Amino acid sequence: MHGSFVGGLTLIFLAGLPLFATAQQANLQNPAALKEQAPPVFKALFETSQGNFVIEVHRDWAPIGADRFYNLVKNGFYDGCRFFRVVSGFMVQFGINGDPAIQRNWANANIKDEPTKQSNLRGYVTYAQGPPNTRSTQVFINYGDNSNLDHYAQGFMPFGKVVSGMNVVDKLYSGYGDGPPSGRGPDQGMIQQQGNAYLEKQFPKLDYIKKASIEK
Repeated sequence: MHGSFVGGLTLIFLAGLPLFATAQQANLQNPAALKEQAPPVFKALFETSQGNFVIEVHRDWAPIGADRFYNLVKNGFYDGCRFFRVVSGFMVQFGINGDPAIQRNWANANIKDEPTKQSNLRGYVTYAQGPPNTRSTQVFINYGDNSNLDHYAQGFMPFGKVVSGMNVVDKLYSGYGDGPPSGRGPDQGMIQQQGNAYLEKQFPKLDYIKKASIEK
């Protein structure tokens, strides 16, 4: 273990990694520990292989969803994640961690549904889910007017919207199309099991998140 002094802050290193990085890793191993309440409104900066975009989150739209997203971004969950489902004119989906050892901790870390207060219009951000009350870490950005999703039995509740860089979102690689059984794109089960190793080998053109962070 050793330390370094950077900009008035002493960073402690352990096994070559900053201690705050190892703390984030530990946090991501324990979803129940990530319970910090999000600010009423906050912005999350996503630095990607195509450029940057910013999601503005409004907690009053979906408090439970906003809190989960805030904790995921703050603790680095989305760093390195691929945009694995990009369907032109429909949506782009991400949020399966590239490390299976982290992802498996979130397999059943679901949050409850909330009333749908906003519509799934272009640029709005919503959790992906299957049956009711299965929101977890995966989110999607609407490419167009998907207001039909507002009325599904389980509901798709927007919690934020892209306020800058939507042109970057539009450029994310969509050549693989949807995943099985609708298309030949990445299989979500395989991503869960093998992480980025599977995607890098089978779908090397996918764009990805370099870093996601809460804007100060």
